[in-house]
Amino acid sequence: MKFSLSWLKDHLETEATAETIAEKLNAIGLEVESLDDPAARLSGFTVARVLTAERHPNADKLQVLSVDTGSGEALQVVCGAPNARAGLVGVLGLPGAVVPAGGFELKKSAIRGVESNGMMCSTRELELGDDHDGIIELPADAPIGMPFSRYHGSDPVFDVAITPNRPDCMGIDGIARDLAAAGLGSFRHKSTSYQPISGSFPCPVKITVEQNSGCHVFWGRVIRGVKNGPSPEWLQARLMSAGLRPISALVDITNYFSVDRARPLHVYDLAKLQGGITVRRGRAGESFLALNDKTYTVTSEDCVIADDSAVLGLGGIIGGEDTGVCDTTADILLECAWFDPDWIARSGQRHAVTTDARQRFERGVDPMMLSVSIETAAKMIIDLCGGDVSEPVIAGQFPADGYPAVQLMVPYSPSQALTLGGVDIAPETQRGILGRLGFLTPDPDSLEIWNDAAHKAQALATVGWDDALAKHPDSWLVRVPTWRPDIVGWPDIVEEVVRIHGIDRVTSTALPRTDGVARPTATPAQKLERKVRRGAAARGLSELVTWSFLPEAEGEHFAEGSGGLWMLANPISEDMKVMRPSLLPGLLAAAQRNLNRGAAGLRIFELGRRYLRGDAGHSDERLTLGIVLAGEKTARGWAAGKPQAFDAFDAKAEALALLAEAGAPVDNLQVMAEAGPQFHPGQSATLRLGPKTVLARFGMVHPATLKAFDIDVPVAAAELYLDAVPARKGAPGFARAAYAPPALQAVTRDFAFLVDAALPAGDLVRAVKGADKANVVAVRVFDDFRGQGVPDGQKSLAIEVTLQPAEKSFTEADLKAIAERITTAAAKLGGILRG
Repeated sequence: MKFSLSWLKDHLETEATAETIAEKLNAIGLEVESLDDPAARLSGFTVARVLTAERHPNADKLQVLSVDTGSGEALQVVCGAPNARAGLVGVLGLPGAVVPAGGFELKKSAIRGVESNGMMCSTRELELGDDHDGIIELPADAPIGMPFSRYHGSDPVFDVAITPNRPDCMGIDGIARDLAAAGLGSFRHKSTSYQPISGSFPCPVKITVEQNSGCHVFWGRVIRGVKNGPSPEWLQARLMSAGLRPISALVDITNYFSVDRARPLHVYDLAKLQGGITVRRGRAGESFLALNDKTYTVTSEDCVIADDSAVLGLGGIIGGEDTGVCDTTADILLECAWFDPDWIARSGQRHAVTTDARQRFERGVDPMMLSVSIETAAKMIIDLCGGDVSEPVIAGQFPADGYPAVQLMVPYSPSQALTLGGVDIAPETQRGILGRLGFLTPDPDSLEIWNDAAHKAQALATVGWDDALAKHPDSWLVRVPTWRPDIVGWPDIVEEVVRIHGIDRVTSTALPRTDGVARPTATPAQKLERKVRRGAAARGLSELVTWSFLPEAEGEHFAEGSGGLWMLANPISEDMKVMRPSLLPGLLAAAQRNLNRGAAGLRIFELGRRYLRGDAGHSDERLTLGIVLAGEKTARGWAAGKPQAFDAFDAKAEALALLAEAGAPVDNLQVMAEAGPQFHPGQSATLRLGPKTVLARFGMVHPATLKAFDIDVPVAAAELYLDAVPARKGAPGFARAAYAPPALQAVTRDFAFLVDAALPAGDLVRAVKGADKANVVAVRVFDDFRGQGVPDGQKSLAIEVTLQPAEKSFTEADLKAIAERITTAAAKLGGILRG
C-alpha cells in the first residue's frame, strides 16, 4: 500500500524523518518495499518565465521561446504547447534532466533546424496529473530560478507490504497507530472527534438486506444538490501518492476513505436507480457491466446489490457502470456496508476480479466504524460538493452470535511474554503498549464493562477466566479492539507486545545440544533423495525444479487410475489448476522452452512428488524421479558424421543406474510392457519387481504427447517411482562387511542360445544368473543376431558369463557341470544352445 508522508502526518504527530519512519515500520513488522522521494525525480527542472514567444520559421504548430531561468542569460526553447506565451511562468527541464513520464534524458538539440535548450513541461510529463493540453502555468510571483522540486515541495511516498492478517493497516490510520505505539509520535484519534450530521429530510430510498446474502449491515444516506467535478489539488495529490488516478470529487472521496481509514465506500447516481436497494444473492442469468468495463454473470453464491430492475454490482467488490456518478450527477446515495469476508473472498476468486474494496473487505473491516465513516464521508462530500443530506437508513443487523456482538476478551499474563516471546518486559510497559494499540485491560470485577452480573459470569466462563487465574494469578482480561480480527488468543497478544517492544531486543539463544557427536537428523527418505539427486548429477543430468501445478489438459494427459485429478480451489491461474500426477509434463514443458531457444540436446531430471487421487478420494503423495533426454545425444562430427539422437535404451540405462543408487535390487528386475499411453508402445517398457510392483517406466515419448507439448524432436524419458523401492533389510545401524577382493582370477565363458524372438533378453540373463548363484557372478548380453542360419521367429542371443572360483580354481569337470546348469536354465525358457 502506498501513501505519502504528509498523509501519514494527518494521523501521526511526529517530527521523525521519512527514513526513520521507514526503519521503524520494518522493525515492527510492516515491511517497507520502497521509499520514493519525488523531489529526486524533479531534479533538473526549474521555475522559468517566458520572455518572448515567436512563430517557428519551419513549423506552423511550434514556437520559439526565450526563457528566463534567473541566471541572467535567456535560453532558447522550442515548444508546441498552445498556451505558451510571453509572460507565462512555468517549469523548464534543462539538458541532463530525466523526464519522469517518459524516462528519457533531455539534451540540447535542433528541432526543425532551430536549437532548443530544454523543454517546457506539462503536468503529465512530470507525473503530477493527467493534464497534457498545455504546459504548466505557475503563479506570476513564483520565484524564477528556484528548483521546481523545492517550489513544489517534497513529499516522500512509502510503499508498505501489508500482510493478510493486518486489515487495520490497510488504512493509514492503522499504520499511524502502530508507529505511535512504537514511540514514534502521538496518534491523532480522528474517529473520536467527528460530529454527526443531522439530516434535513427522510431518506427516499428503501434499503433491504436479505438474510444469508453475504451482507450484515448496510447504511445509506442520500445527498441532494451536489456538484461533481475535479477534486481539490490536495486530495488529488493524496490519491496519486497512493497510486490512484483522480476521477471526480465524489469518486475521489470514496477512494480517500478506502486508503485513509481502510473503509471502502460507494456512491450511486440517484437518478439512475430504479426503486429501492436490495442486498441479496445473485440469480441465474443476471449480469451487469462493471466500472472496469467488463461484464460479470453472477451466481447464487454471490452477494449482489440490486435495485428493482437489475443487478448494480458485486457487493464489497465492484460497482456497476450504469449507476456510476458522472459530471452531471446532482443527487447521490452514499453506501457504507459491512460484508462477510468469506463471501467477498470467494466471489472475488470466482470472478477473478481484484479491487481495493475486495482487498479490504476480505481481510475484515472494522464493523464498529460504520457510523463514523458514513458521517465523516457525508461531511466531506458537503464540504467539497455541497448539497443537503438525508437522515441515515440502516438495514440488516450484526450476527447475534458473532463478532462484534460480544467483543472478544482474552485472558493474558505478563509473564507469557517471557515464556513464549523470550524477552522479559515489565508489566506496566506491556500495559502501555497494549493501551496505545487500542487494547483495553479493564478490571474484570468492575460491572462497568458488563451489562449485568449474569452477563459478567457468562463472559468470564466463556473465556476460561478461572482456569487462567489458576495457571497465572497475575492474569489480565484484555479486550481486543474491533479492528483487530486477527487476535484470537494470548499468543497473539504476546506477538503484539514483543514486536512493538522490539524484536531486536529478543536475545539470541542457542538450542540445547547433547554432549558428544551430534546424532544424524536426516530421515531415510531424505537420505534417499540426497543419494539419488547426487547420482543423477554425477551422470551428467541437470536438475530442474518445476511447478507442482499443471494446466488441466496436461494433467488429464498424464492422469493415472480412476480417482481423477486434484483440482485447486484457488489456483494461481488457469494454467496452474491441477496438481501434477507425473513429473514428466513439467520436464517436457521445460525441454520445449529450451529447444525453442536453441538448445541442441538436453539431459534433465527432477526429484519431487506426484499427486494421485485414490479411488476413495484420499490424497496420495509419492516421491518420484523424472528424466527427459531430448534432442542430440552426440553432436555431429568427423568421426560419427550426423548427430545421434537419444533412444529408449539411453532412458533404460539412466533408470537402472539411478534405481541402483536408490538401493533397488536391479538384478532382479523384470522388463515388462504397459509403460502408459504417453510412451511409444513399441519402444517403451516398465521395470518391475514381480508382476505388480512397478519401480520405473522408460522409453520413447509417444508422438501424440510430443505434439501436445509442441516438441518436434525425438524424446526419451523415464520415471522412477522411488516410493515403491523396497526398504533395505537389516537392523538399524547394519553395516555391510568390508570388501575383500577374491584371491583367484575370474573365468569367462560365452554361450549362444536360439530363443523365441519375443523373449526379452533380460529374462535369459536372469535365468542364467540363477542357474548357479554360488559361481555365476555376472552375465552380459553381447550379441543379438537375426538372419541367415536363424529360423524365422527366433533370434540368437550371445551372452558372456563370468564365473568366480572361491577356494580353489575350477577344474574341467566343474566348468562342465556349471555349463550344464546354465543350458538347463536356458532350456526352461525355450533356449537351445547353438553349436
